This record gives sequence, structure tokens and C-alpha cells, in this order.
Amino acid sequence: MDHLLIFKALSNEKRQLILQWLKNPEENFIHQQHDGQFNDGVCVGSIQEKSGLAQSVISSYLDMMQKAGLLESKRIGKWTYYRRNEQVIQELGEFIKKEL
Repeated sequence: MDHLLIFKALSNEKRQLILQWLKNPEENFIHQQHDGQFNDGVCVGSIQEKSGLAQSVISSYLDMMQKAGLLESKRIGKWTYYRRNEQVIQELGEFIKKEL
């Protein structure tokens, strides 16, 4: 886990909001993945629509968060879905408790 990449990803308010929204996708989004392929994954278009930002901006935000390990993604058909990487988020919490 690269703590610096994670903290950089979390240094933006919209990226923090995306992570918060994905914590409860059924409450925050209409289009989710529930067929066992990628449970609780949310389509990029739904994230973009909720954020009000341009597709290119959302794509770069999601890519940054995925590279930091905060998100997982899966392509299903023509759609890409994202969800939180709960293991990394939990490890980050433990790191903050112990080290900071």
C-alpha cells in the first residue's frame, strides 16, 4: 500500500465524495452491478452524473483512486464498474491509528 498515493487521492473533495457515495451504492446510485460478477460496482456514467463533472475528469479521478488502491474496477460488456476496496481502506485506518 502506497500511503502517499492514497493521501494524494484523498486530497480532493470530489474524490472523497465519490468514496463516500460508493460506501452505500444502493442509496446513492441507480445503476449498480448485482449479478454476482461485481457486487456493489457502480457504472462510471452513474458516478459522472452524480458528480456533475465531465467524463474525462471523472475517468482521471477514478483511475487515480484505483492506482492508489482505494477502488477496484471491472469491465462488464461495454460498461466499467467501480467499487471500494474495503481491505485497503481498513488497512489505511489501521496505519493512521498506529503511525500518525
